[in-house]
Amino acid sequence: MHPSLSLNPSLRRVQVSNLAFDENGIRTNLLNFHQTAYVIRNLKGDVGIGLASVNGISQEADSLVELPAICPENLGSSSFRDFYDVKYAYKTGAMANGIASEDLVIALAKNQILASFGAAGLVPQRVLEAIRKIQSEVGNRSYAFNLIHSPNEEALEREAVELFLQNGVKIVEASAFLDLTPHIVYYRVAGLSTNSKGEIQICNKVIAKVSRREVGEKFMKPAPQKILAQLVQAGKITERQAQLAQFVPMADDITVEADSGGHTDNRPLVNLVPSMISLRNAIQKKYNFPNPVRVGAAGGISTPESALGAFMMGASYIVTGSVNQACIESGTSLHVRKLLAQAGMADVMMAPASDMFEMGVKLQVLKRGTLFPMRAQKLYDLYREYNSIDEFPASERQKLEKTVFRNSLDEIWKNCVDFFNERDPEQITRAENNPKRKMALIFRWYLGLSSNWANAGVKGREMDYQIWTGPAMGAFNDWVRGTSLEKPENRIASRVADEIMTGAAYLYRIQQLKMQGITLPSDLESYQPE
Repeated sequence: MHPSLSLNPSLRRVQVSNLAFDENGIRTNLLNFHQTAYVIRNLKGDVGIGLASVNGISQEADSLVELPAICPENLGSSSFRDFYDVKYAYKTGAMANGIASEDLVIALAKNQILASFGAAGLVPQRVLEAIRKIQSEVGNRSYAFNLIHSPNEEALEREAVELFLQNGVKIVEASAFLDLTPHIVYYRVAGLSTNSKGEIQICNKVIAKVSRREVGEKFMKPAPQKILAQLVQAGKITERQAQLAQFVPMADDITVEADSGGHTDNRPLVNLVPSMISLRNAIQKKYNFPNPVRVGAAGGISTPESALGAFMMGASYIVTGSVNQACIESGTSLHVRKLLAQAGMADVMMAPASDMFEMGVKLQVLKRGTLFPMRAQKLYDLYREYNSIDEFPASERQKLEKTVFRNSLDEIWKNCVDFFNERDPEQITRAENNPKRKMALIFRWYLGLSSNWANAGVKGREMDYQIWTGPAMGAFNDWVRGTSLEKPENRIASRVADEIMTGAAYLYRIQQLKMQGITLPSDLESYQPE
């Protein structure tokens, strides 16, 4: 089946080479992004595609449609690429507990792709080790570290910022923020200065991941005067830096997070991205920043179609998450990567989150191959029903100790005391005379460790693995089925990025043809890796 023509465009005489009328030849020409392509009709009425002649054998033909050269590197914002010195308007998200590992960040940085280390949930010493390893490997290439808002463990957020400033981490991905805190403001403003021309220099770059307009608005505007005054009084920033902060937004980039793995509001991308872009435009009109805040898209992006859709909605860049956890460089176990490679789009559900357990916040996890979502929900139901573990019916407590905790709750509490005395002693102090808070910490012991068990591949705990992922994982698996990327051992993060961006550029050309009346055989309307 040959391409068909539904319009009657004017003809243009051109010199073409590599003229092809078969599907393989047409696909090859469309994938030659660096050359202009022409749609040609021969004397038989067949429609084919040739390339603009470049010092080679060519022939003269009548062109129906011209397709300008387009490269994967051209998609999205050139400002994003230049700002971070990367080849694509593409980055990978910061999957917590080191799932977005040092190896992942290093491998992607060496391929000129921006990646964020998953620092959330890790103690400062572990984060420091990651900083040193990444910096020793990537040289002057770009990389980022996650700074997660920790309302129940403020010390972690504060110490993370201090680590980043002390060790020259120049890009942070700020996530889970409900409001601006002194810590994120301190990081941003402490990096402000002026050059010899009096222009403001932003040393500490911020990429804010948000899913709500009211939170996005805070990062699109300058830092609040009240927090700036507190930081000046505390001697953390200078008066001059506080003044400069009035002329720059709190973030350079806003990643709009739709339905994703882990923490998510399950928002639809097609509604959220245009809304946030509109908000950015209104704020830019008011403040007239020299460098407008860019708006990127995350959540559900795992195929060329979803990537191109985000770019066509106006996203400056895209962010992938779940698919990178399934790559060989991620900080999770082989067992988890195999489960992820088998996941379908419906194999996910919401479950209580460890870090915001008491608030009822949930995250999206894999339900196939694990009982974690159901067990975690049971713990939250108990938390809501009772005020203390001493109120549990004997049978309920016995069941918990046998199937979930595999130890007495008293022993688990001792483990909690040891853990938080090292990590954040204030947590224990606050729970000493508060039985309900004590119960929450015991339950968070399970919720927190379940992710670590998954990452480490702890034997015997497979049914308790907490695996953060969203429907994007299933979509990716559908896309790569029957290709080399179907196997977990072949999933290399940089190749996944290359294939998604290459596919998006290919589909962009297909859409250009459709809009000009050229209908291709269905086999040519999709892109799959080899």
